[in-house]
Amino acid sequence: MAAASSKVTTKYPHLLTPLDLGFTTLKNRVLMGSMHTGLEEGRSLTKLAAFFSERARGDVGLIVTGGVAPNRAGRVSPLAGKMTTSSEINRHKEVTQAVHGNGIAMQILHSGRYGYHPFTVAPSPIKAPIGWFTPKELSHRGIQSTIKDYVQCAVNAREAGYDGVEVMGSEGYLINQHTNKRTDEWGGDYKNRIKFPDGSSWEEIVELAKEVEAAGATLLNTGIGWHEARVPTIATSVPRGGFSWVTGKLMVTLYASSYKNHICDDVV
Repeated sequence: MAAASSKVTTKYPHLLTPLDLGFTTLKNRVLMGSMHTGLEEGRSLTKLAAFFSERARGDVGLIVTGGVAPNRAGRVSPLAGKMTTSSEINRHKEVTQAVHGNGIAMQILHSGRYGYHPFTVAPSPIKAPIGWFTPKELSHRGIQSTIKDYVQCAVNAREAGYDGVEVMGSEGYLINQHTNKRTDEWGGDYKNRIKFPDGSSWEEIVELAKEVEAAGATLLNTGIGWHEARVPTIATSVPRGGFSWVTGKLMVTLYASSYKNHICDDVV
């Protein structure tokens, strides 16, 4: 076991060293990325707490939960988890208490037009190729209300005992949705479209990352494409570290710490 540990630290000399995030310090740089387990649904989170407790025993530095919706319209499915009520806050305390001293962040995810229910909303009323329903176009008031819901969801996560939140802004969910045909202040030029992108060039991605960093993000989690893409992005057929070169290219322009999806044993 010691030999294996020595091999890892030689290959990745910084992997097991602390990471100062400003507001907290992770004991190492091993992060468990967000994934949906199906355990987030229902009135009991006991099984989800046990799932994360087992991972915490492996001494991971930071765990990120599966996506939790900031409001009813943002749920991926009718029974998917959300964080809007005091009872939901209390249920999540079982999860945060289960990981004890290990860091855990809650991912805030609004499904947008990817929701599998008739209450979906999006920047524009265009059905997703992989969706069932045509979303309702968000009004200006609806957008402002959704922003407030994100903020309140983060506040609720803190009350539930989470050490931070990850805002899902990729993979084709609400913030990343690429069908923005609006002509008001939420569309048009890129400074407006950056709020609801319509597909982005490399230069625009860099600009977006800098804006997110300037807004106070501590960690940036890079992802490639969105779920309706024809190119495999997160399937098992994708080589380990297959898109790590993109993160490396982006890191050159940023000061924020970054971590990559789909990392295992390869040198990335």
